[in-house]
Amino acid sequence: MNKDNCYQLGHIAKVHGLHGEVLLVLDVDYPEDYEGLAHVFVENGNRLVPFILEHMVTQPNNRFLAKFEEFDHIDQVKPMVGSALYLPSTALPKLKDDQYYFHDLVGFMMVDEVLGELGQVAVIYDMETQDLIGMEYKDREVLIPIKDGIIQRVDKTEKKVFCRLPEGLIEIYLED
Repeated sequence: MNKDNCYQLGHIAKVHGLHGEVLLVLDVDYPEDYEGLAHVFVENGNRLVPFILEHMVTQPNNRFLAKFEEFDHIDQVKPMVGSALYLPSTALPKLKDDQYYFHDLVGFMMVDEVLGELGQVAVIYDMETQDLIGMEYKDREVLIPIKDGIIQRVDKTEKKVFCRLPEGLIEIYLED
């Protein structure tokens, strides 16, 4: 499976017990959508390796207790701790017309209320503390926080992200 055709679901946080169970942390808004998941892809170096889930039990705070088929000992799963979990993009839950996934914004035009068209979204940075839009503006990468108040609306038909940038944000990136 190619990473470009997938999205990161979460990661393996730690082992649980001695019989091959692991604690999965999912980075999703609705973890209940993933109950009954049959398989995941686990990142191993630059490859995504498929693993069939024997069971996946809901825990508090977007966590699941899981066991992979044919993994029956702590020593088999210990090397997987910290590995990212992926699913094919086709497995993403369908959204309403006014909703979007951050990765869908790549290629959209950023439009500021004051400055007008700024440039295209080149990348989405999924940071632990805050998600950021990366775009090219006057040959510099500019990072824009994805948060209410800054992102005003997204027009999926026109492929535009309308924003209200904080005063001085662009200028910070243009200084030498």
